[in-house]
Amino acid sequence: MWSIVDAKSQLSEILRRARAGQPQVIGTQNPCVVVSAEAFEANFTDHDGAWLVKQAAQMGEGITLPDRREDRADIIFA
Repeated sequence: MWSIVDAKSQLSEILRRARAGQPQVIGTQNPCVVVSAEAFEANFTDHDGAWLVKQAAQMGEGITLPDRREDRADIIFA
């Protein structure tokens, strides 16, 4: 974990580690995580809700996603 002051002075090292597959946490209050673009694309850009399942699984909780077929009923206009 990096303090904001250290992160400002060590940005190139933070980026090097993130590119090497080591996510870097910056800040203690409301922290942020720096990951490589490759890791971001692989883990955070799906739009089917799979990230929510992954996050819930990490917390030891189960979650069931609704069916995402095109022909499902539209609950707003039903």
